[in-house]
Amino acid sequence: MVVIITGASHTGKTALAQKLLEAYHYPYLSEDHLKMGLIRSGYTDLTPLSSDEALTALLWPVVREIIRTAIENGQNLTVEGCYIPLSWAADFSESELNSIRCFCLVMSRRYIARHFADIKTYASVIEQRQDDSDCTPESVTADNENMAAFAALPHVTRILIDEQYNPEITL
Repeated sequence: MVVIITGASHTGKTALAQKLLEAYHYPYLSEDHLKMGLIRSGYTDLTPLSSDEALTALLWPVVREIIRTAIENGQNLTVEGCYIPLSWAADFSESELNSIRCFCLVMSRRYIARHFADIKTYASVIEQRQDDSDCTPESVTADNENMAAFAALPHVTRILIDEQYNPEITL
């Protein structure tokens, strides 16, 4: 099975992937690691500050084929990141989609308002963020509201973070 975890920045995608690794021993691929490997190796002129659209256009074809390879080989894999296009499911056959579970983490306005200090505190719990100065309550709220369309798509399970932060995935 392939598990895709997406959502806005600061929703805990990497932390949840780490939980799955520990609970189910599913290795995970971080799109941020792939992004930085391609950037630092000189395989692209894009930078960490490039638009999400440009980074998605670069990363998704590679990630899509990694997912397809895992399915073909009957391997378990978690892919986590925010560079999953809205049209992701159209890239797979029905048979392949039967081997994929996609989850979208979304924080409610209320959660963000009540827990913004915690969101900032835990931003680097797994990966160290170099510069998080653009993380504001307004930007986090806007990012999460933009993910609402993704979370409502077929083949996607929304995980709403509202009262407390404890997203869980049972496989």
